[in-house]
Amino acid sequence: MEWLKKLGAAIDYIEDNLDKEISYDEAARIACCSPYYFQRIFSYVSGVSLAEYIRRRKMTQAAFELQRTDEKVIDIALKYGYSSPTSFNRAFQNVHGITPTAAKAMGCILQAYPSIQFRIEITRGSAMVYHIAEKQPLHIVGIRIPLTCDMEENLRIVPDFWKTTLQGNQFSEICKLSNQEPNGILGISVYESPKEIYYYIGVATNASAPADMYEYEIPAATWVIFENDGCFKEDVQSVFRRFYMKWLPFSGYKYAELPDIEVYPICDSQPAHGHSKVWIAIKEEDR
Repeated sequence: MEWLKKLGAAIDYIEDNLDKEISYDEAARIACCSPYYFQRIFSYVSGVSLAEYIRRRKMTQAAFELQRTDEKVIDIALKYGYSSPTSFNRAFQNVHGITPTAAKAMGCILQAYPSIQFRIEITRGSAMVYHIAEKQPLHIVGIRIPLTCDMEENLRIVPDFWKTTLQGNQFSEICKLSNQEPNGILGISVYESPKEIYYYIGVATNASAPADMYEYEIPAATWVIFENDGCFKEDVQSVFRRFYMKWLPFSGYKYAELPDIEVYPICDSQPAHGHSKVWIAIKEEDR
């Protein structure tokens, strides 16, 4: 429950500053995690990136003001952080489908995106199959691609990286190196610093990295391991969302901010459906 309270407080900060500069660092501090992990977590639990959420909320408020006040479009643009009419017009049309000037007319169709509220709801959900395990350091070998702090951009980068890898010759070489738990081909998001964020496609192994690959060591940790059957892309992301919103608040644990691990079966042609696992590092909440 404490986790949801912190997440809700971060949303309150954003809502209170829609017409001011919003600091991702401050929102993350309120949520008690790093800016990178805050954005990552936010995208899973809300279904949109933090940047997109803020843009929608700003444009919702801007539309209200355009219709109920006599303020000029440029003044409202400046109020919500847009220094040029062109950038404001573009953002406004992306949300509402019409220009800010057209939005002043009564009867026009607009889109209102309400503030996200994080709360516990009574729902009949499916069971989450999991177990908790203590693991020694994991040695990962594979290939990687740089990510950014922009979650929207990462959502484009990672699928393209998988597509290119599956079509290339390196994939089979990576698979041959797998000889440790977790067994399978792994997708791993690694945050080292704001300028060093990577997504690895690799395996757990005791072998050294070949010259054309990279290696990374994940420290010893406690892991919650979720079993999953279904469409890899949608269901794996669903596991992360349910972990943050339904499992973590009542577990007595908190997120350890270590690399998350997606585990897929090794086969000649990677299918879109099947059995997968998600490993998420956790640690006991402070007493």
